[in-house]
Amino acid sequence: MKTTFVSTVGSSQSLRYQLARMQSELVSANKEAQTFRVADRGLAFGARTSQSVTMWRDLDRLEHIQSQNGLVASRLTSTQNSLKQLEERAQAFLSTLTAGIGGDATAGVTRGDAKATLDTLTSILNTSVNGEYIFAGINTDVKPIGDYTAAGSPAKAAFDAAFAGFFGFPQSDPAAAGITAGQMDTFLTTVVEPQFLGAGWQANWSDASDEQITSRVALNETLKTSVTGNIDGIRKLAMAATTIYDMMSAPDMSPAAKATMLDRAYKMVSESIAELTQAQSELGVVQQQVTKATDRMAVQAGVLESAIGKMEGVDPYEASTRVTALVDQIELSYSLTARLQKLSLMKFL
Repeated sequence: MKTTFVSTVGSSQSLRYQLARMQSELVSANKEAQTFRVADRGLAFGARTSQSVTMWRDLDRLEHIQSQNGLVASRLTSTQNSLKQLEERAQAFLSTLTAGIGGDATAGVTRGDAKATLDTLTSILNTSVNGEYIFAGINTDVKPIGDYTAAGSPAKAAFDAAFAGFFGFPQSDPAAAGITAGQMDTFLTTVVEPQFLGAGWQANWSDASDEQITSRVALNETLKTSVTGNIDGIRKLAMAATTIYDMMSAPDMSPAAKATMLDRAYKMVSESIAELTQAQSELGVVQQQVTKATDRMAVQAGVLESAIGKMEGVDPYEASTRVTALVDQIELSYSLTARLQKLSLMKFL
C-alpha cells in the first residue's frame, strides 16, 4: 500500500487559490445581478463581441444626437418666438406709418414709434440661449448688433456721414427745409439702401454671419437650424425705423421730403412683415423635421436596446442565486482556512 502525504501548507495554498477565483467570480456575478447583462462581453461572445460593440456605439450616437436635438429645438423655439415678436412690432410700426401718411399722427409720435421699433429690433437680435446669440449665424459668441442710439455708434456715424456727404449739411441744418421729394428719393435709393441692403449692413451694423448653423438631427440628416440677423426682412425693418427716427428729428425738413420718407418706410416695413412671416414658416418646417427626426431615433434606439438586451441579457434570478452560492462558498473557504492554520503536529503529539 502506498500512502501520499498532504501538507497543511499545500492544503492552505489550494484553498487560497480557490478563494481568489471565487472572489473574482463574485465580482462578475454581482455586476450581472445589478445590470442584468453579461459582465464580460469578450468572454461571453467571443467572435461576436464586435457585433455587441457596434450596437452600443450606434446607441450612444443616437442618444447623443437626441440630446443635441433638445438644444436645437430650444434654439428654434426661441428664434420662432423672437421672429413673432419682431413681426408684431413691425405691424404696430406699420399702423403708425399709415397714420402718419394720412396725417393722423404727428412727426413726434411717428419718430417715437420708430425709436421703439429700433429698440425692440436691437433687443431681439441680441437674444441669447444657453450663452449663444441665436441671430448671430455661426458667430454664436458675438453680439449681432449694436445700439444705434448709443454714443459712438458706428451705424449712427455712418448714417450721419452719408447724409452730410449727399446733401452737404447735417440733418439738423435749416437747409433741410429745401430738400425736395426727388432728392430724398435719390438719397434713400442710392445711399441709404446700400447701407442696409448692401455691404454697408455688415460694415456698420451687423456682426452676424450670413452662414446659418448646421445641425446633425439624425444619423444621416443635417439641417440649417438658425436664422441670422442678416436676412432682408430684418434689414428692411431696420432701414425704415432708422430713417424715420433719424431724419424726422430735423425740425425744418420739407413736407415733401417727409412724405417721401414715410412712403418708403411704409414699403420697407410691408416687405419686412412678409419676409419675417416667410422666415417663420421656413423655421416651422425645420422644427417639424427636427421633431420627426428625434421621434425616429427614439424608435431606432428602442430597437437597438431590445437587441442588446436579447444578446447580453442574463437571468436575474440565476445571477442572484449564483451570488448567494459564491458568498456561501467563500465563507466556508474562510472557515476551512482558519481550521487548517490551527493544525499543529505538536498538538497532535
